Amino acid sequence: MKLATFTHESTRIGAVVGDQIVDLAAADADLPTDMIGLLEAGPAGLEAVHAALEEGPRIPLADVRLEATLLRPPKFLAVGLNYADHVAESGAETPAHPTIFNKQSTCVTGPYDDIHLPRASHVLDYEGEFGFVIGRRCRHVSRDDAAEVIAGYLIVDDVSVRDWQLRVPTWTMGKSFDTHGPIGPWLTTADEIPDPHQLGLRTFVNGELRQESNTKELIFDCFTLVEHLSTAFTLEPGDVIATGTPGGVGIGMKPPKLLVAGDVVRIEIDGLGAIENTVIPEPQFTGGIR
Repeated sequence: MKLATFTHESTRIGAVVGDQIVDLAAADADLPTDMIGLLEAGPAGLEAVHAALEEGPRIPLADVRLEATLLRPPKFLAVGLNYADHVAESGAETPAHPTIFNKQSTCVTGPYDDIHLPRASHVLDYEGEFGFVIGRRCRHVSRDDAAEVIAGYLIVDDVSVRDWQLRVPTWTMGKSFDTHGPIGPWLTTADEIPDPHQLGLRTFVNGELRQESNTKELIFDCFTLVEHLSTAFTLEPGDVIATGTPGGVGIGMKPPKLLVAGDVVRIEIDGLGAIENTVIPEPQFTGGIR
């Protein structure tokens, strides 16, 4: 299944079938209306979704707004230096252990929403990434059992403000500006992806191919990352883990090709669809004290 969060008069979850979305809430009032609630419902929730697919009203995808698949993940974790070609272009050494950092969940935005070029910096870069979502609360998961706790997969752009990222040893600030975490376009459930480590990934900027790789090139794959992370802390339904970016980021080019207002970044991953975001100048903040 392809499970999405969408807005059509109200915001709720649905299942994408072809060029339509099944309104799950309209089919079954007992189903959760948010993605984390559905994941927390476990197998029973997914069984109810399957039943609702037969009866639920369908809305053309063109008539809805696809939102971030998980509006506010409990955790948004990412992995640095996880493809050999990106390690090489960064001038770093191949890590012996996964390099984990946080992206604050307030950076999450939708698969087709705008990305802000910050007032604080114009050193803005893209990172096309393969992401997975945890489906079960878990701890101390072995690599052999890791597939059982993954609900599904999605696309991530780990948008990065490079000067803020690299001026201190920890990367959270440079990775967490508002709108710098596009995810989506939906959650493709794990049963639809027989091998998550055989998926082609491509990133385009204004139609120019910048990144082209395959998840088979990951240094630390999804299952290894689940084992590693769950050794330290509990993973929860809705946690998003971005697995790292391949070579071809803008800062690594000679000369660098950083993002500017008007640029359009498109990321495609086989079997998962595509996300596409336009860079705009950061607008005036209207959410409270600035």
